[in-house]
Amino acid sequence: MEDKIKELQRLVDEASRIVFFGGAGVSTESGIPDFRSVDGLYNQKWDYPPETIISASFFAAKTKEFYRFYREKLLLNGIKPNAAHLKLAELEKAGKLLGIVTQNIDGLHQAAGNKKVWELHGSVLRNYCTRCGEFYDDSYLRENPGEDGIPRCSSCNGIIKPDVVLYEEPLNERTVEGAFDAISNADLLIIGGTSLTVYPAAGMVRYFKGNNIVLINRDPTQSDEIADLVIHDSIGKVLSQIKVT
Repeated sequence: MEDKIKELQRLVDEASRIVFFGGAGVSTESGIPDFRSVDGLYNQKWDYPPETIISASFFAAKTKEFYRFYREKLLLNGIKPNAAHLKLAELEKAGKLLGIVTQNIDGLHQAAGNKKVWELHGSVLRNYCTRCGEFYDDSYLRENPGEDGIPRCSSCNGIIKPDVVLYEEPLNERTVEGAFDAISNADLLIIGGTSLTVYPAAGMVRYFKGNNIVLINRDPTQSDEIADLVIHDSIGKVLSQIKVT
């Protein structure tokens, strides 16, 4: 492992346009459960499968049940950035990181200090009225649950929807274009905390034209073979050992 950390340090030192592509494993160390591990959301019991609940059609048909799940499992409070988030913010501040492409919706990269973040699946921090489009932050949803369990707009009483990409919904075109541009211009791509199984997001790594791909994930993935350096360990533990110069 020591040799792999040294190799990662060398790659980071030599790079000037790093892009980090991250998934749920980046945030689990902050206490946010992932979706597919043994203790993840997909393996917990609800009246409906979680992948069904977080779909556009379910939100439209059973909004109250959607929000019951959403509030308990996705609209978390008191969660703070971990060592991985903080190191990535340090890399950006030093001018070595072009930006972050993330599949997470928790806003922890921005909380750590990163400015250039492409949130492929949206964010729980942003919410909007489905009728008039008025914007609401996450605190409004916490403080205004609605009499029927459905948060509503204070202006028009329309139903508020989180600005997250649900199943059956397309990714935001502008966000995708920004992510494509960042990845294609990077000289080092660090992939962390993701098994690269969720498409179309996972397919974005094919647009990388740079020198090296590093994959850091707790468990082996089917995509290990595409990387020049593979490290199976905690993303926070690994990145915290990198010195930024």
